[in-house]
Amino acid sequence: MAIGGLIGLLDDIAALAKLTAASLDDVSAAAGRATAKAAGVVVDDTAVTPQYLQGVAAERELSLVKQIALGSIRNKLIFILPAALLLNHFLPMLLPIILMVGGTYLAFEGAEKVWHKLSGKHDDDKPAVEKGPEAEKKIVSGAIRTDLILSAEIMVIALSTVSHQGFWSQMVSLVVVAFVITILVYGVVALLVRMDDIGLRLAQRESSGVQKLGRGLVTAMPKVLSTIAVVGTIAMLWVGGHILMANLGADGTGWFNAPYEWVHHIEHGIREATGALGGTLGWSFNTLCSAVIGFVVGSVVVGVVHLLPVKKAHVE
Repeated sequence: MAIGGLIGLLDDIAALAKLTAASLDDVSAAAGRATAKAAGVVVDDTAVTPQYLQGVAAERELSLVKQIALGSIRNKLIFILPAALLLNHFLPMLLPIILMVGGTYLAFEGAEKVWHKLSGKHDDDKPAVEKGPEAEKKIVSGAIRTDLILSAEIMVIALSTVSHQGFWSQMVSLVVVAFVITILVYGVVALLVRMDDIGLRLAQRESSGVQKLGRGLVTAMPKVLSTIAVVGTIAMLWVGGHILMANLGADGTGWFNAPYEWVHHIEHGIREATGALGGTLGWSFNTLCSAVIGFVVGSVVVGVVHLLPVKKAHVE
């Protein structure tokens, strides 16, 4: 009896181990699908962040990237994840509304940068390190605040991918997504902001070819970072506009689905009519429409904000 009981126990343990392994495989696969589905917003997040580090002294860049990355993890795990899971379980109709609030904020930030550039005004480009710790805190808080919106979009997209699973599987999958995406985004950001230093070290090597590559990196990086800043602004308008367009007629709102249907219908027509280039051209049309919507909505918010008495007092 004892031996039989032991064999039965071992069978149960083996079965439990197989079940656990299968569950881990399911979570891993779900996290992979969720990360892939959110890849577009991940690219936007990577493009937006470096603009906050312009003018920062080189020796302080990695420290600020680390602070922003830690803030991003806090955003995802402490604020967004519990709220998204609870809302998805109890009040799923509120998620589109919350996303639209975030989309409006992104559109506002993007439009404000565009109008600031068009106005001809220029910010003081004195390095933040010379302005003191308060300037660095402002940079980090601004980046984390923008990251909160992008992270919310990433996590909600990921949640929609695993929504058919149980609560705990959803939670574990989203935790994996949070860490993978944060490491990916801020690893790339850290590499971008330090690329000129890498180029400088390569330029000091003995090989003439390596030296040429290093000098090329040093020369190119200011232009690359400036281009990324422009891409980041466009990304704010694009993502903000797309969030608004996609969620305005979503389940739980259902207020006005026409813009999304029009754009989707024309995008589908472009895909069908242009053959091999259909996917790229259709996506480009959708992106352009999203950016235009983001700019229009953001500009309205910019106008309203600049008319507020508090804003006027601040400007004066």
